[in-house]
Amino acid sequence: MNKPATGLHYPAPLTLDTALSLLKLSESTAESFTRDGPRADVEYRDLGMSAATGGRIGAKYIRAIRPFEKPTGWHWHDMNGHFVFVMKGWIKFRFKGHDGDVVVKQGACLSQPAGVPHNVVDRSDDLELIEINMPADFATNDLDAPIDAKQP
Repeated sequence: MNKPATGLHYPAPLTLDTALSLLKLSESTAESFTRDGPRADVEYRDLGMSAATGGRIGAKYIRAIRPFEKPTGWHWHDMNGHFVFVMKGWIKFRFKGHDGDVVVKQGACLSQPAGVPHNVVDRSDDLELIEINMPADFATNDLDAPIDAKQP
């Protein structure tokens, strides 16, 4: 049984007309995956969270469609929250200020530090993951110079 919440955001249950997000079911179809994202080696499916939350949260199902050829290069995302849940395979990151690689394996979830430069350096050929972003629309900024990940 759930314990009563403290510090409630509203005093009573909401109705569908007053809910803070929409009821939204995103079902998978053959047409639901697109290749219009930033990486040519994966395809993307919008999970409808942006539409349900007015853009506060975005979520995509991402899966590999061909082998990983090279690291993405150092970049950062202009966002407030970034989460990666690996459903199949694995993905390997490097983060500025962190010593060593971070490998996220099947069943693991990574809270990626928002705004911190990182580089995707490898992944499995069968990778499937869910990426959640806050907000849904954000900028990705490539960095020209290589970064020594160990430096703060």
